[in-house]
Amino acid sequence: MVCYTGSRSSRAALDVVKAQAKAMDARIYLVASLEKGTDEELKSIDELEGALQSGEEELKKEGLACETHLLVRGMTPEDDLLAYAKEQGMDELVVGIRRRSRMGKLIFGSTAQYLILNAPCPVLTVKY
Repeated sequence: MVCYTGSRSSRAALDVVKAQAKAMDARIYLVASLEKGTDEELKSIDELEGALQSGEEELKKEGLACETHLLVRGMTPEDDLLAYAKEQGMDELVVGIRRRSRMGKLIFGSTAQYLILNAPCPVLTVKY
């Protein structure tokens, strides 16, 4: 499962996953999460759907099996991604990360850090 938003770091994670999926003949799940699906967040929903579709097209061009899922289930993204990984019995989570200062992590938190510490399976982080 790739936590995918279309950002540079998530695209870097996708590049790593492509090679793994080819070697293991694995299905890739591109998953994004939003806490709410309100009218104010409609633009974010459209952007994430577009990013997921673009990622799926890229994978299918290379002959890789792929599914996309945009989760809007009222949970924080980190809780939602973690719950989805558990529900689906994912073998591995892949998360793109970018360098952030200690203060930035303290103020904004870190979805990747939360997943690393709480995931029921191995987590591969790809630094961009």
